[in-house]
Amino acid sequence: MATLEIDCPVCAEVLELTDADRAELAVGDVIVCDSCNAEMEVTRNGPGEDFELELLGILTVCPNCGEEFDVTDDMLAAAPTIENADGTIASVVSCPHCRAQIELEFEEEAGDSLDNIT
Repeated sequence: MATLEIDCPVCAEVLELTDADRAELAVGDVIVCDSCNAEMEVTRNGPGEDFELELLGILTVCPNCGEEFDVTDDMLAAAPTIENADGTIASVVSCPHCRAQIELEFEEEAGDSLDNIT
């Protein structure tokens, strides 16, 4: 049985999908990375290696209230950014549960603003 290996766009963990796994996936289904909880939508699932995913968001836990929520591209686009003393850039997002202000440090790479969120 053939296995398709896909690198998670956030943490680079290798996601392995067997032919049986792929047969169960339809366009619009969501796959969640076991390592970083990034959510990716299946945008193409054709024969062979004709398979594509689009990053939807990253599930994170609020350090204030402990509730989980998704950090999306739209949330980051609307968030103000700050530069820390060490030169790192952080986006300030609000927890949708308790409204705490959370700083998310990330490195923006070509094509994806959700890469490497810490």
